[in-house]
Amino acid sequence: MVGIIAEYNPFHNGHLYHINKVKEMFPNENIVLVLVGNFLNRGDISIINKFDKTRIALQYGVDLVVELPFVFATQAADIYAYGAIKILDSLKCDYLVFGSETNDIELLTKIAKTQLDNDLNIKEYLNQGYNYPTSLSKAIKDITNIKIDTPNDLLGISYIKSIISLNSKIKPITIQRTNDYHSLDIDNDIISASSIRNLLKEKKDITRYIPHDVAKYINDIQDYFNIIKHQIIIDDLTKYQDIDKSLNNSLKKHINDVNSVDELILEVKSKNITYNKIKRCLIHILCGYEKQEIDITYIRILGFNSKGKQYLSKIKKEIQIPIITNFNSVLENELKYTKIYSLLTNKDITKEELKTPIIID
Repeated sequence: MVGIIAEYNPFHNGHLYHINKVKEMFPNENIVLVLVGNFLNRGDISIINKFDKTRIALQYGVDLVVELPFVFATQAADIYAYGAIKILDSLKCDYLVFGSETNDIELLTKIAKTQLDNDLNIKEYLNQGYNYPTSLSKAIKDITNIKIDTPNDLLGISYIKSIISLNSKIKPITIQRTNDYHSLDIDNDIISASSIRNLLKEKKDITRYIPHDVAKYINDIQDYFNIIKHQIIIDDLTKYQDIDKSLNNSLKKHINDVNSVDELILEVKSKNITYNKIKRCLIHILCGYEKQEIDITYIRILGFNSKGKQYLSKIKKEIQIPIITNFNSVLENELKYTKIYSLLTNKDITKEELKTPIIID
């Protein structure tokens, strides 16, 4: 079994390249996708819902799709990676294939081990006003004299750290990232998901950059500023994940002086708290996600084809964590998050949350 981890916001030609590359490398293996659903790692709201992303993944060659729970999907990289790797490890995955700017697995593994074996001085750089990725990059360079500052490499290091920490037998493998996440270059057929979203905001054509039938699944995300404003005004925000007293006070101080989520983030952003962390915190407020201890306690199946279904049947008795293929009480919070997501799009998907997995033969 070969694992991949993805957000598909939206699914584009680079993602199709990734799947095809995995199939080329492992022609006889099942491919399992740990899918980040409706709410994402950087505090974004997915422009394609998780069920449509499942359909797309199965259509383009994935055999089994499982969900990364909201409580991991909307966290910082190390927690996000831990959740995804624990799911893959539990599913007896042999390989993880991820995109990398350096495409040097030995280097990334060396850095991951160095991080685990040393106390990195990240806080010093955060206090100087650098964001977390930059602070992490600088702290890594202090110890290894190697500069790693690209997003996929940094996330890949988090994956490898989780593999090591879990004592997993998963073998990480890189494939060359064909573009930079932050790049605004649109001259190639493969561009970043962020560039595609920017084109959508500008009402420009994106059909060159996505498989031909993906556009029909893309949703407009409604503005949620007034919902957030209401919650910030009435709530003690410190009960929500990652929000301390200082951030609570700052959000309450500025909420009546701004007119959008982006303006609020820019007002609150400081040398001690990054733009993306604030976005994640706002998603936690929006969804009512309060502080709690978390772990992977179940594996939720979103979809499979006949090959993926056969693999699940084969390994089911070996898996220690419950596999969920039908809605039950364990998924009540995911249902709540889906209802909130549906309020923000032009498609109500709450009924799909209650259905059995999507099957595409």
